[in-house]
Amino acid sequence: MFDSLSDRLGEIFDKLRKRGALSEADVSTALHEVRTALLEADVALPVVKDFIASAMERAVGSEVLRSVTPGQMVIKIVNDHLVEMLGTEGNDINLVGVPPVAVLMIGLQGSGKTTTCAKLGLRLKSREKKKVLMASLDVYRPAAQQQLTVLGKQAEVAVLPVIFGEQPLAIAKRAMDAGRREGMDVVILDTAGRLHIDDQLMAELIAVKNATKPIETLLIADAMTGQDAVNIAKEFHGKVGITGIVLTRVDGDARGGAALSMRSITGRPIKFMGVGEKLDALESFQAERVAGRILGMGDIVGLVEKAAETIDKEDAEKMAAKMMKGKFTLDDMSEQLGQLRNMGSLEGLLGMIPGINKMKKEISEAKIDDRMIARQQAIIRSMTLSERQNSNLLNGSRRRRIASGSGTSVQEVNRLLKQFMQMSTMMKKMSKMSKKGLGRGGGMPPGLMPPTGHPRGPMR
Repeated sequence: MFDSLSDRLGEIFDKLRKRGALSEADVSTALHEVRTALLEADVALPVVKDFIASAMERAVGSEVLRSVTPGQMVIKIVNDHLVEMLGTEGNDINLVGVPPVAVLMIGLQGSGKTTTCAKLGLRLKSREKKKVLMASLDVYRPAAQQQLTVLGKQAEVAVLPVIFGEQPLAIAKRAMDAGRREGMDVVILDTAGRLHIDDQLMAELIAVKNATKPIETLLIADAMTGQDAVNIAKEFHGKVGITGIVLTRVDGDARGGAALSMRSITGRPIKFMGVGEKLDALESFQAERVAGRILGMGDIVGLVEKAAETIDKEDAEKMAAKMMKGKFTLDDMSEQLGQLRNMGSLEGLLGMIPGINKMKKEISEAKIDDRMIARQQAIIRSMTLSERQNSNLLNGSRRRRIASGSGTSVQEVNRLLKQFMQMSTMMKKMSKMSKKGLGRGGGMPPGLMPPTGHPRGPMR
């Protein structure tokens, strides 16, 4: 998400950094380019006008023009305004109320409501320790109710049994009754969508909302719908009233202007982002972090949080102990690759690293992606136990056998072994440092080792 906008802003700010003192004309030119970049990223025109006018007012002030590093000051002003545009208010889901509290999920057909219901149910169950009941009110789309039942089983979240022929309002009332009887904390209501907004849809949503008194009414919007997402948000908020927004398919949208626009147009916070197909791929929306990603500053806090969620503490400590002894095998490498895959898409993880945008060409040439990690794991799994424990056994004939068994090439096997040797060397250095008393906590934490070998040596 935001790839094209991030690239354009990166180019603009690189020019500013190279300048010494800035004139008012320099600032004006830069902000004009920012305006164009925002419009190209599908940000709504009224939102862009307000953004530029506000940023210009501060950016041509004496505090910037006389600053020791005026280029950095302009970047900070743009960053601050991005954060304001994305929302500085708390975006946590509101669950305060007499249980069970209802959460109403609304949106157009195909926006990802049903999958988002399951993602939210899993998040509330695992993170908030809530008892959750999900109910499908979609009696129009074939197999919609069955889809939620299947996802509920995968997430291990309770789903209201389906009664054939029951209408949405009756289903909603039965779900709330069942939630009270069964001691549920939250009831998530998955409403029906339409291919476009119509009066019948709105009347149904209003009736369900009046009957269930939801604590949250969340609009599920596909981040890839561009300018249409803004009109959708205005319609739903104007007629039904929403308390927050959940953006889906964020990992597939390169522009991201819809996110910037919807919050400004509706005045309602973006609460979550769907960042992948897995049920745990739902992130809290943090304005400061998203602004940092847009401006190429990365999101180290988000990266560490992802690692903490997916990497078992005990396993990490065992791995760290082995590293401190200078012991590192191909099995260990495979385990680390697996941890990286569990943390989400590699593209998303790389986007959290500060300055990574400047390395896009090198990453593209190295073909670093999720499939590469899968191939590397396949190579290691095609080795015998003794080969994984002792890489010195891997002569030419064995490498050919491994390439054939893993469906890869000998060159890929050689590249992986080169990367393994680089990592092993680093482990030995860390071990020597530890023995000299220079600290046991140095280096990169387990699970965050470099994911691939770079053709020009290790990435720096």
